Amino acid sequence: MLTELRIENFAIIQHLDLQLKSGLTTFTGETGAGKSIILDALEALVGGRAEPTQIRSGTERALLEATFCVPETYRKDIHAILEREALLDDPDQLVLSRELRREGRSVGRINGRATNTSLMREIGSYLVDIHGQSEHLSLLNVRQHLGLLDRYTNNETDLAAYQKTYHQLIALRRELAALRQSEQDAARRTELLNFQAGEIESAQLKSGEEEELRQERDRLANAESLTALAQQVLLLLDEGSPETQSVAELLGQATHSLGALSRIDASKTRLHEQATVFIETLADIIRELRNYLEQVEFNPRRLEQAEERLNLIHTLKRKYGNSIEAVLAFGCDARQKLETIAHSSERIAEMETAEKNLLEQITRQGLLLSQQRKQSSESLEKGVEAELVDLNMSGARFSVDIHHDPNPQGLLLENGNQVAFDDCGLDRVEFMIAPNPGEGFKPLVKIASGGETSRLMLALKNVLTRADYVPTLIFDEIDQGIGGRVGMVVGEKLWQLARQHQVFCVTHLPQLAAFGDQHLRVRKLVDEGRTLTVVDILNSSTRLDELAQMMGNLSETNRASAQEIIQLAQQRARQLSGKA
Repeated sequence: MLTELRIENFAIIQHLDLQLKSGLTTFTGETGAGKSIILDALEALVGGRAEPTQIRSGTERALLEATFCVPETYRKDIHAILEREALLDDPDQLVLSRELRREGRSVGRINGRATNTSLMREIGSYLVDIHGQSEHLSLLNVRQHLGLLDRYTNNETDLAAYQKTYHQLIALRRELAALRQSEQDAARRTELLNFQAGEIESAQLKSGEEEELRQERDRLANAESLTALAQQVLLLLDEGSPETQSVAELLGQATHSLGALSRIDASKTRLHEQATVFIETLADIIRELRNYLEQVEFNPRRLEQAEERLNLIHTLKRKYGNSIEAVLAFGCDARQKLETIAHSSERIAEMETAEKNLLEQITRQGLLLSQQRKQSSESLEKGVEAELVDLNMSGARFSVDIHHDPNPQGLLLENGNQVAFDDCGLDRVEFMIAPNPGEGFKPLVKIASGGETSRLMLALKNVLTRADYVPTLIFDEIDQGIGGRVGMVVGEKLWQLARQHQVFCVTHLPQLAAFGDQHLRVRKLVDEGRTLTVVDILNSSTRLDELAQMMGNLSETNRASAQEIIQLAQQRARQLSGKA
């Protein structure tokens, strides 16, 4: 529901801040006062066209802003869009704004963050439906006709069952197509996979062996240098020379002297203990070096084997992965694919049987939906035509066109025809209208615009009330070409529609305006040489005067007539409430 509308410097509106209520709100005022400008602003906020020429003369920008309560019926869909775009703030409220700039750039915002017009249009389609002189007509969108008919039919359970089968069929066909493609390439793929798996398996790779081989290769390649260095260290540490004692001998002498010193001066006992640890550590080093010398060998054959093994590992990594683990995983996957190919014929046969069963099931479900839609379409047609009679369009006829599109890849029906199908069923649905007697049915998108279109939309809205979940409906100039008697009927229907929706209506008929739960008068005045649009919220007294002036002039006769119209509207509203 639209709760607040703010407009600045848009056409002849300098500043306007409207607090709006639920129910039926009527806008009245002289032609050119700015009623349609308010609707143009709202249309721009839900993704409609906005031109720099609409900016108020003498200003550089126009600002439009609307606050909505998020409707329960579309809350999940709206939240999904907002979360997708990281725009969800308050789960119960949504703010759309648009700034028009003189240089031609338009900036749209949702919840204060900049966005594009297409996203505003996507969000707006869940919030507002504008009928009349604009092109923003949800019922003229053929893609929505099937959904409206389904909600009118109340076939949610059967439609959900059909869609479950449909998605199962699509998933199965996707897997089946992959298996068939694999089978076509089976010979080539089998040869390749066998080679890949065999090459990896014959290598008998082990995790971590590459690093061990590198270390072994380095030792083998530098065996002479390693032996010489180890021997030199042992000479210094343990063996010594005729001219020089070894480090071990010198350290032993030093430790012996420190022992004698600590026996005289106990405070140096710790030094003696540290020296003893040094001797033990040095012994460990000498022992490990001698063991190392025994292991170091000069073995050209083993060096060649290590190099060959490392080259093999490098080749396999280059072909199958960047590590031994990745190569092993590749080989395992190749074996699994070989298993799949080996059993693909059996699996394909099983899946073809499952596909046949699903096709039979979805055909039954689709035909059931078609039958339900055709039955409810007859009721819908009669209901709309009855509404059109009340709205002074007694010669108009309404039809729901339901047909199947042929498709050689579609579902096979009992009559031998193959028809297209999708996640909504077999049917293609479009609302058709014959506005005048003797004319053939035409799509809604090709009928006349203006009041006739708005009345047709009103008739559809009244019949489809429980199927149409858009919370805010706007009817601009719906009273074109009708008189007071029909205006009263239109007022009743709008009032009834406003029990399930928030409805705004621009009208010149007092009989229609009298049904408003909220009455707004739009007028223009001149201030300091500039024309301004002003909107007044009317009370019972000012409303009486407004209705009287709509009938000609503010005379006692017209005031009495206006009072009578208000009483009739109130009486009729009470009667309609009693029926409800």
